[in-house]
Amino acid sequence: MISLFVNSLQLLDVSLGISLSYLSIVFLIRLILTWYPKIDLNKGLWLLISIPSTTILNFTRKLIPPIGGVDVGPVIWIGIVSFLREILVGQQGLIKLALHTHIS
Repeated sequence: MISLFVNSLQLLDVSLGISLSYLSIVFLIRLILTWYPKIDLNKGLWLLISIPSTTILNFTRKLIPPIGGVDVGPVIWIGIVSFLREILVGQQGLIKLALHTHIS
Protein backbone atom coordinates (compact mmCIF):
# COMPACT_ATOMS: atom_id res chain seq x y z
CA MET A 1 0.00 0.00 0.00
CA ILE A 2 2.75 2.45 0.94
CA SER A 3 4.85 1.53 -2.10
CA LEU A 4 1.86 2.24 -4.36
CA PHE A 5 1.47 5.63 -2.68
CA VAL A 6 5.18 6.39 -3.06
CA ASN A 7 5.13 5.30 -6.71
CA SER A 8 2.14 7.52 -7.45
CA LEU A 9 3.83 10.45 -5.67
CA GLN A 10 6.97 9.91 -7.75
CA LEU A 11 4.90 9.81 -10.94
CA LEU A 12 3.05 12.97 -9.89
CA ASP A 13 6.36 14.66 -9.06
CA VAL A 14 7.88 13.90 -12.45
CA SER A 15 4.75 14.67 -14.49
CA LEU A 16 4.05 17.94 -12.69
CA GLY A 17 7.69 18.95 -12.96
CA ILE A 18 7.71 18.37 -16.72
CA SER A 19 4.31 20.01 -17.26
CA LEU A 20 5.11 23.11 -15.24
CA SER A 21 8.53 23.45 -16.88
CA TYR A 22 6.88 23.20 -20.30
CA LEU A 23 4.36 25.90 -19.36
CA SER A 24 7.17 28.16 -18.12
CA ILE A 25 8.95 27.80 -21.44
CA VAL A 26 5.70 28.34 -23.37
CA PHE A 27 4.94 31.60 -21.56
CA LEU A 28 8.54 32.77 -21.88
CA ILE A 29 8.40 32.19 -25.64
CA ARG A 30 5.01 33.95 -25.80
CA LEU A 31 6.57 36.88 -23.97
CA ILE A 32 9.40 37.06 -26.49
CA LEU A 33 6.97 36.68 -29.40
CA THR A 34 5.09 39.81 -28.31
CA TRP A 35 8.06 41.70 -29.74
CA TYR A 36 7.44 40.08 -33.14
CA PRO A 37 3.73 40.58 -33.90
CA LYS A 38 4.02 39.47 -37.54
CA ILE A 39 4.69 35.83 -36.59
CA ASP A 40 1.60 33.68 -37.23
CA LEU A 41 1.16 31.41 -34.22
CA ASN A 42 -1.46 29.30 -36.00
CA LYS A 43 1.01 27.61 -38.36
CA GLY A 44 3.78 25.06 -38.02
CA LEU A 45 5.60 24.40 -34.79
CA TRP A 46 4.23 27.60 -33.29
CA LEU A 47 1.08 25.60 -32.51
CA LEU A 48 3.03 23.89 -29.69
CA ILE A 49 3.30 27.33 -28.11
CA SER A 50 -0.06 28.74 -29.15
CA ILE A 51 -2.44 25.94 -28.15
CA PRO A 52 -1.58 25.63 -24.43
CA SER A 53 -1.25 29.37 -23.88
CA THR A 54 -3.95 31.11 -25.92
CA THR A 55 -6.93 30.20 -23.73
CA ILE A 56 -5.10 31.11 -20.54
CA LEU A 57 -3.85 34.40 -21.98
CA ASN A 58 -7.29 35.33 -23.34
CA PHE A 59 -8.73 34.87 -19.84
CA THR A 60 -5.93 37.00 -18.38
CA ARG A 61 -6.48 39.74 -20.98
CA LYS A 62 -10.12 40.01 -19.89
CA LEU A 63 -9.00 40.65 -16.31
CA ILE A 64 -5.94 42.78 -17.10
CA PRO A 65 -6.03 44.45 -20.51
CA PRO A 66 -2.75 45.26 -22.29
CA ILE A 67 -1.08 48.26 -20.69
CA GLY A 68 0.16 50.75 -23.25
CA GLY A 69 -0.09 48.10 -25.96
CA VAL A 70 2.04 45.66 -23.95
CA ASP A 71 0.47 42.34 -22.96
CA VAL A 72 1.50 41.59 -19.37
CA GLY A 73 -0.31 38.23 -19.32
CA PRO A 74 2.77 36.11 -20.10
CA VAL A 75 4.73 37.82 -17.32
CA ILE A 76 1.95 37.13 -14.82
CA TRP A 77 1.73 33.47 -15.85
CA ILE A 78 5.49 32.97 -15.75
CA GLY A 79 5.34 34.13 -12.14
CA ILE A 80 2.36 31.93 -11.26
CA VAL A 81 3.77 28.81 -12.91
CA SER A 82 7.20 29.35 -11.36
CA PHE A 83 5.62 29.79 -7.94
CA LEU A 84 3.52 26.62 -8.32
CA ARG A 85 6.52 24.66 -9.54
CA GLU A 86 8.61 25.73 -6.57
CA ILE A 87 5.83 25.08 -4.03
CA LEU A 88 4.89 21.65 -5.42
CA VAL A 89 7.99 20.06 -6.96
CA GLY A 90 10.87 22.31 -5.94
CA GLN A 91 13.71 21.08 -3.73
CA GLN A 92 11.59 21.69 -0.64
CA GLY A 93 8.22 21.41 -2.36
CA LEU A 94 5.19 19.70 -0.89
CA ILE A 95 5.46 16.59 -3.05
CA LYS A 96 9.19 16.20 -2.34
CA LEU A 97 8.51 16.50 1.39
CA ALA A 98 5.75 13.90 1.19
CA LEU A 99 8.08 11.57 -0.70
CA HIS A 100 10.87 11.96 1.83
CA THR A 101 8.44 11.45 4.71
CA HIS A 102 7.09 8.19 3.33
CA ILE A 103 10.43 6.83 2.13
CA SER A 104 12.15 7.39 5.49
